[in-house]
Amino acid sequence: MLDIKFIRENKELIAEAARKKHIAFKVDELITADDERRAVLKIVEDKRAEQNRKSEQITRAHDDNKRQAFVEEMRALKVGLQEEEERLKKTTQKWQSLMLLVPNVPDISVPEGVGEEDNKEMRTWGEKPEFTFEPKSHIELMKALDMADFERGAAVSGFRGYFLKNDGALLSLALWRLCMDFFTKKDFSPILAPSLVRRESLLGTGYLPQGEDDLYKTQDGDYLAGTAEVPVMSYFADTILSEEELPKKIIAFSPCFRREAGSHGKDTKGLMRVHEFFKCEQVVLCEASHQASVALHEEINRNEEEFMETLGIPYRTVINCGADLGLGQVKKYDIELWVPSEKRYREISSASYFHDFQTRRLNIRYKNKDDKAQFAHSLNCTAAPTPRLLISILENNQRADGSIAVPKVLVPYFGKEEIR
Repeated sequence: MLDIKFIRENKELIAEAARKKHIAFKVDELITADDERRAVLKIVEDKRAEQNRKSEQITRAHDDNKRQAFVEEMRALKVGLQEEEERLKKTTQKWQSLMLLVPNVPDISVPEGVGEEDNKEMRTWGEKPEFTFEPKSHIELMKALDMADFERGAAVSGFRGYFLKNDGALLSLALWRLCMDFFTKKDFSPILAPSLVRRESLLGTGYLPQGEDDLYKTQDGDYLAGTAEVPVMSYFADTILSEEELPKKIIAFSPCFRREAGSHGKDTKGLMRVHEFFKCEQVVLCEASHQASVALHEEINRNEEEFMETLGIPYRTVINCGADLGLGQVKKYDIELWVPSEKRYREISSASYFHDFQTRRLNIRYKNKDDKAQFAHSLNCTAAPTPRLLISILENNQRADGSIAVPKVLVPYFGKEEIR
């Protein structure tokens, strides 16, 4: 959420942000709603002040006739005030609904584009493996090595269901431990976060109201989050930090759930696009400085690149175009890993910064050097999404005899050098 004062003073900038992100939002509609809200608020405040004056007149009146006259005036005033307060409630609700739809302003370096095909490649790393045989898909490899069961997964969990078993399960556990060790050595604090969250958490992080269709909802009106970013950001809601605590860096692990709405027919087999998964996520809070946000954005994305490099997986990093940004994102990088069976890169990580878009909604502040409270800035970046990460690890390390070499960095956690 942006400051209404900023929005009113920068209407053209907000309209340009909506255009660049390809979001249907009319800033003039919000300004009109805000004007109406302010006008009704002024009427309510005036009537409340008049009500206070009448109360004092009734208290001071010694003449019964005058007192009765003041009481009658008070009754009429009270009725009028109740009507205006109800009107204020409705206009405020309309204004709040529109405020939740205001897009954050993308950085000037964000390229134009209408979809992920317009994202711009920034760099690549690693040599794509050259096989003397036709590389198998992760589905073929995992079935042959008894690492997964997709048929029974679908029978038990429905469409996109799966079981990881034997070395498939152990490899996931090894990745989680490696990831936690990797990031705690970079001074990230570990958190095991819940995936069951209230609606306010998703509104605060910007996943609602636009992302409703992609979320699982419980019978009690709560939701299952698709990333630990949601519960971790909400952990700090209504908190005032000290400037000395910043930047606050968290590496969070949680179960994650996504309905994958709008992806019908895409990646229907295997582990690329599943409804239930597990993920480690970098979450950062920092001072309210664009320079600090930019520097930390580069840092957390580089952390993820380094993590992929330790695993030896070829990747490329892209900067996302305007249409491929979420409502609150100022800028986003995606890291895509090489998938030999598809002969293309597939997205594994996203690194984003938001300025105070999320913290303003969640009321996360810090005391600056002048002892004034101001909204912090927030950032996040994927660390280890599983089981998707298994795809590139298995496919890039497969051998002609059907066995798979385990990346050296994983051997101490996995317990052996190969899967066969």
